[in-house]
Amino acid sequence: MTVPFPEPTAPAQSRAEVFNRYLDYFRDRLAAKLRELPPADLRASGLPSGWTPLELLKHLTFVELRWLEWGFEGRDVGDPWGDQRDGRWYAAPGDTLDGLLAALDSQAERSRAVIARHDLDEVGVPGERWDGDPPATLERVLFHLVQEYARHIGHLDIVCELAGAGTGE
Repeated sequence: MTVPFPEPTAPAQSRAEVFNRYLDYFRDRLAAKLRELPPADLRASGLPSGWTPLELLKHLTFVELRWLEWGFEGRDVGDPWGDQRDGRWYAAPGDTLDGLLAALDSQAERSRAVIARHDLDEVGVPGERWDGDPPATLERVLFHLVQEYARHIGHLDIVCELAGAGTGE
């Protein structure tokens, strides 16, 4: 583990720093768990829902893109749903663990920049992401991202356990 757990007692300069610490921690855990899996298990699903670990990785990268760049900032990002095909998560045959982890790292840099440019109580730009609802504040978006990562890291724990790889934090 290269990024320590963001203990609640560790001093932080701001709430934004706390969110960044949690997101960095979860990204690190995601990468570590994926690297522990046997290569064949990265594209296989042992679960009834059918998702694969590479699909999960691509999904979480696009979740950050959708919520922060496309949703909150209202920017044109090309295909904000590029992680999905036919209503399912999707990783192309040419997608590799290294390539998708590099994309996650690149997205993390862009996400940190979005967080640095805005106050947590700032409201997002109205747009397609909100499906006609009022846009959320950056803080609400970041809470959503933290819960999304936490939930999916738990899902990945199950896959790792079934594959005989490490589980837990």
